[in-house]
Amino acid sequence: MSEPLATEAAHRHCQSLQDALGRFRRDGLDQIARWGHHLAAVLPVGGRLLAAGNGGSAAQAQHLTAELVGRYRDERPAHSAIALHAETSSVTAIGNDYGFEHVYARQVAAHGRPGDVLLLLSTSGRSANLTGAAETGRAAGLLVWAMTGPGPNPLTDIADDALCIDADTAATVQEAHLVAVHLLCESFDEATAAPVPPAMTLRHAPGAAATQAAAARRRMS
Repeated sequence: MSEPLATEAAHRHCQSLQDALGRFRRDGLDQIARWGHHLAAVLPVGGRLLAAGNGGSAAQAQHLTAELVGRYRDERPAHSAIALHAETSSVTAIGNDYGFEHVYARQVAAHGRPGDVLLLLSTSGRSANLTGAAETGRAAGLLVWAMTGPGPNPLTDIADDALCIDADTAATVQEAHLVAVHLLCESFDEATAAPVPPAMTLRHAPGAAATQAAAARRRMS
């Protein structure tokens, strides 16, 4: 008789993901919907999303920006979304000249404008380059969101809003983050497909993104 191909570790991993997604489904779906609707109010009027992470979280952040610049499911206009870690010349130059902890903060200072959204993904919430970016973003008037593992942690303490995945391993956190990224795209597409009020139809309207961010801060306070 052959041995079972699936190991006990594989079953534990799947159970851990199932449990984490159950908690996310209970506690995080409305939050992701709010984020998607906020992006739908900001990006079409000239705001942008900046996103970053390290390692696997960098891949998740870039996955999100690709879905917004390209498309998630249905055809729609392109929207401005930049994965900061993908700017390889900037990352290596800043890391070499200023230190790795500055590779995102300096890019946020360069690209971020009041009302833009900065989304930072981290399984631990303790990476110095991400907390530094969050501090720079807040100071520059960006709305800062964090996707992390269990909270609270240093990144959630700085961010305006945070989605914390309660899971035991970084792998499970990242897998749940991917689900959250896809649901964020679904929420964004759903909101942008709805009729847009006349005041929101001008692309690059001065101050429009900042006005939306200020309204979001009031709702979150």
